[in-house]
Amino acid sequence: MTRGRDEGFAALEARIGHEFADPALLARALTHVSASSARRESYERLEFLGDRVLGLAVAHMLYDAFPNETEGELSRRLAALVRKETCAEVAEAWGVGPAMRLGEGEAQTGGRGKRALLGDICEAIIGAAFLDGGADAAERIVRKAFGDRMAARGQELRDAKTALQEWAQARGLATPRYQVVARSGPDHAPFFEVAVDIKGFTLTPGSGASKRAAEQAAAAAFLAREGSGVGKGES
Repeated sequence: MTRGRDEGFAALEARIGHEFADPALLARALTHVSASSARRESYERLEFLGDRVLGLAVAHMLYDAFPNETEGELSRRLAALVRKETCAEVAEAWGVGPAMRLGEGEAQTGGRGKRALLGDICEAIIGAAFLDGGADAAERIVRKAFGDRMAARGQELRDAKTALQEWAQARGLATPRYQVVARSGPDHAPFFEVAVDIKGFTLTPGSGASKRAAEQAAAAAFLAREGSGVGKGES
């Protein structure tokens, strides 16, 4: 890729909120594997990085915005904001469709409007901005793009289990499984410990006064961990 600025990048950069010192990074973030000569020249590695950068930036934003909320409440907000559908909405607001670089087959099958692909492109752009301008530049983009969505009055947050299922589906993973690890306390006041299992990831525990509450806590903990950039482990 050349380091030159493609026609139309200036308008896109204005909507994103970052002018790239290295426009080739933005070009790569917009390039699907079907339009690249090698996978490393597509958006995929940038999407991997941007997913983690987004999680950390949103976590920081929520920590500042909601000083009185618990870890569980913050985790539910984070899960709602970093889900693939929200990222797709941001990519649409940026108007990335015309700038996306797709192979002929992908373009003919509606690639510019695919929600999963748009979500990936959003994360790739954030990753590209992180490499181009550092953490501060990436966080400015995230606060500009996701701040209104965070602050929207009456916004209904999806429960953590639903958000985790969507997170797994967007990545082609199996449906999360929940298993009771332990049950304690008397019948009238039980306490459950549950672990959520997604193949390829570390078992993530959660606890609560009911199985459902424990499952929600486990799902929220998983999303908070993965969204904050902690990598895969052994299950």
